[in-house]
Amino acid sequence: MHRILRPIAAAAVAVTALALSACAPAATDAGDAAAAPGDASTFPVTFEHMYGSTTIEEAPTRVATWGWGVTDAVLALGIVPVAMASMDYGGGEDRIAPWVSDKIEELGGETPVILDNATYELSVEALLATDPDVFIASYSGLTQEEYDAVTAAGVPVVAPEEAIWSTPWRDVITDTGKALGLESDATAVLADLDQQVADQAAEHPEFEGTTIAYASEDVDTFYLLLENDPRVELLTDLGFTSAPSVAELATGESTFSTTVSSENLDRIDADVVFTQTETEEQLQTFLTSDRTKLIPAVSKGAVAALVGEENGAAISPTALSIPFFLPTLVEQLATATEVANS
Repeated sequence: MHRILRPIAAAAVAVTALALSACAPAATDAGDAAAAPGDASTFPVTFEHMYGSTTIEEAPTRVATWGWGVTDAVLALGIVPVAMASMDYGGGEDRIAPWVSDKIEELGGETPVILDNATYELSVEALLATDPDVFIASYSGLTQEEYDAVTAAGVPVVAPEEAIWSTPWRDVITDTGKALGLESDATAVLADLDQQVADQAAEHPEFEGTTIAYASEDVDTFYLLLENDPRVELLTDLGFTSAPSVAELATGESTFSTTVSSENLDRIDADVVFTQTETEEQLQTFLTSDRTKLIPAVSKGAVAALVGEENGAAISPTALSIPFFLPTLVEQLATATEVANS
C-alpha cells in the first residue's frame, strides 16, 4: 500500500482533539487495559464480511484492534484496547497517533501492546499473546491467512466488510459499537462527528457541487484517491463532488486509489485539487513543476494542501482524528475554492 494511504500532514495544527467522552462509557481503573463490557442483552451478534461470518457470543472485555480507525472507535467508546496496530506514519517515536495517546491518557488506561504494522503484516503470535477475546479489523489489510489463524485460536474476528481497506469510516464506528455491545454510544459518537462536518459544510455553501480530485505525487508516480476512500467520502460530506474524471482514469489496480501516467494528467478535470506533502519544499515542487501543472486546477492555483506527517496522517477520518484536523482542512479548501471560482 502506497504511503498515500497513511495520510500526509499539515504544518502545525493548533487544534486539540474534541473530547468525545461525554457520549462514551467510563473506563475502568488506570492500569486495567480493558473496560467493563457493554450491554450483555445485545449478544450474540453476527457480522457478515469478506471472509464469511463471525459471531461474538458475549460482551468482550479484552479488545484488540488492527488497521486504521478501529482503535480510535474503541477509545471513543471509553475502552482502552489490550493491543493495537502501530502508527508508523505520523505516530512519532512511540508509534502512537497523538489523538490516540491523548485519549488513552484521558481514560486513565495503560498503553496497549503495540502490534508492528510497518509492513502491514499481522503477527498472529504477538496478537494472541495479549489474550484478546475479540479482534476488530474492519478497516485493514487483514488477509485470509491471518483471519484463519486468529479464528483458529478461538478469537472472533470482525474483518473488512467487502474488501481490504475499503470499509466506510462510519461503518467502522457502528461495527465497533455492535461488537462491544455499545451500539447506542456509537450512534452518539457518530452523530457528534457528523454534526461537526455538517456545521462546516453549512458555513461553506460554496463547496456544494464543486468538483475535487484528491491527488498525491511520489517520485515518478502520481496517485488519485477513488470515491470510496474514507478521505474522499469526507470531502463529499463537506459538499464537494468527486470529479468524474477520477473514476474515468481508474485502472482497476486498487479499490481505493489509482495511478495516473504523466500523459494523462491533463485529463484530471476538477475544480479543486487536494494534496498532501511531507514538507513545504515538496509542496512547492508539486505546485510549480511542469508535470503537475498539466492538471488544470494546479495550473490555476486551486490547490488545497496539508503539509507534514502528523496532521496529514490525521486526515483519514476516524472517531478521534476528525476534530483534530477538520478546521485546518476546511480553511485550506475554502481558499482553493475561492481561487477556483475566480
